[in-house]
Amino acid sequence: MSDIKYERMNENALHMDNPPPYSAKNEEPGPSAGMAPTTGSRGTPAMPHQYTPYYGPASIAQTSQTIVISSVQPSREPDYMAYSIFTMLCCCLPLGVAALAYSIQTQNANQNGNYISARRNSRVALILAHTALGVGLGCLIIYIIFWMNISHQIIEVPTISP
Repeated sequence: MSDIKYERMNENALHMDNPPPYSAKNEEPGPSAGMAPTTGSRGTPAMPHQYTPYYGPASIAQTSQTIVISSVQPSREPDYMAYSIFTMLCCCLPLGVAALAYSIQTQNANQNGNYISARRNSRVALILAHTALGVGLGCLIIYIIFWMNISHQIIEVPTISP
């Protein structure tokens, strides 16, 4: 290892590096307050010295930026769309419409990656579709029993006696 000697800076050196203190005076740049100096025959205002552009040789260093766009991982909850449409058209319209609405919400939540909402809406759509199917089948069974009783009363089957 090399022998490096460090020197202590005295307090005067520290104060010389600091910028001058802020002055409370309102000093306007330019020859007179409120007017910008003009240059040339056109009378265009000249820029103050601190804002004049530098036209010297420039070294341009470009850094490449990498933009990473990560898509949300879609969740994979079933939406029961076909089942909801079937129960809406064939079994019970009001419950089928509600099941269809929750199926659509499940699809949206799946696309947005909202796993909790997708799971909840999927479960509600399935429950509503099952309920619509049960109501539809129950109504069908009651309808068949009702018409069999009425048709049996209208058409009396003769009994054959031996």
